[in-house]
Amino acid sequence: MSNTKTNATLRSATPVGPPQAPGAPAPTVIPSRPEPLALVPTQTALIVVDMQNAYASLGGYVDSAGFDISGAQGTIAGIVRAIEAARAAGMLIVFLQNGWDAKYVEAGGPGSPNWHKSNALKTMRAKPELQGRFLAKGGWDYELIDAMKPQPGDIVIPKTRYSGFFNSTLDSSLRARGIRSLVFTGIATNVCVESSLRDAFHLEYFSLMLEDATHELGGAAIQQATVYNVETFFGWVSTVDAFCQALAPATAATPAKPETATA
Repeated sequence: MSNTKTNATLRSATPVGPPQAPGAPAPTVIPSRPEPLALVPTQTALIVVDMQNAYASLGGYVDSAGFDISGAQGTIAGIVRAIEAARAAGMLIVFLQNGWDAKYVEAGGPGSPNWHKSNALKTMRAKPELQGRFLAKGGWDYELIDAMKPQPGDIVIPKTRYSGFFNSTLDSSLRARGIRSLVFTGIATNVCVESSLRDAFHLEYFSLMLEDATHELGGAAIQQATVYNVETFFGWVSTVDAFCQALAPATAATPAKPETATA
């Protein structure tokens, strides 16, 4: 027998997911890796991570800082499809919105690693003419892109660090609504998406990442690394097509009736 280690993810065809009470409706099974994931749509939230002009629009912070955002347009189309399917199936839609106050007090200052590692802050320090332009609440850069404006019943959660769970109301908002499973989409796969999904794992949520509804910063190898991390250690991975097709029966059976406005 060979002793060569392959680093292969252990796989199974048996669905997994949050335990359900006896007599509860059968969950929707999403084809995913490394196992199929069984989700109850009304106990699931679709998380849209940082789909702001800063990350997805030409002239935004990421584009101005020198990162390639050419793949973001395809990602936008996939996320819109996932949102529509999730909303029709009765899932909660949560938009995460990253940034700080106009004076950047929430960014932490020189005593915070965030002040030194944020490429938005570093770019503005290197180019003083851009000061105040990136990720400041109330500005164009901070705003969600036009293709993803929240609708009544959706929730918008501001955040000041990579993870949507850090110093925010995300966890309490989900738990108050009986949410046990999360579906992650957005930008950047290897930064805010992965950071939020890792925290979700530690908070006992079952997390699914739609790999073609996320976009990395750093290149294709970076995307592959996060996909490996998620499916091997922190959650499950699927595609927009598989997600939408699996939800189609639930959509036909369950009229979407979102709660009245929250934001």
